[in-house]
Amino acid sequence: MSRKGYWMAMIDVRDPDVYKQYIEANAVAFAKYGAKFAVRAGRYESPEGPTGNRHVLVEFESYDKAIECYHSPEYQRASKHRLATSTGHFVIVEGA
Repeated sequence: MSRKGYWMAMIDVRDPDVYKQYIEANAVAFAKYGAKFAVRAGRYESPEGPTGNRHVLVEFESYDKAIECYHSPEYQRASKHRLATSTGHFVIVEGA
C-alpha cells in the first residue's frame, strides 16, 4: 500500500488579487489528481518567527500522484500566477 503524498506550503502573498487567478487555475489540476485540502489559508499563529501570510496543506492519494500533479501541464500553467505574486517555501513530502 502506498503512502499518501502532501504538498506543504508557507507563502507570502504580495498581491491577493493576482493570487486569486492562481487559486482559480489550480482547481483544474487538483480535480484531475484528486487533491484534498487539509489546510487552505485560515487563521494561524507563528510563535517561532515569520512563515508567510498563507499556509496550505494538500493531500494526495499517493506521493507519486502529488509529484505528477506538480509537474502536470495544468498545474504548471497555474503556478505561473503564484510565482509572479508570491514567495515562500513549498515542499512535496511522503506521509507516514
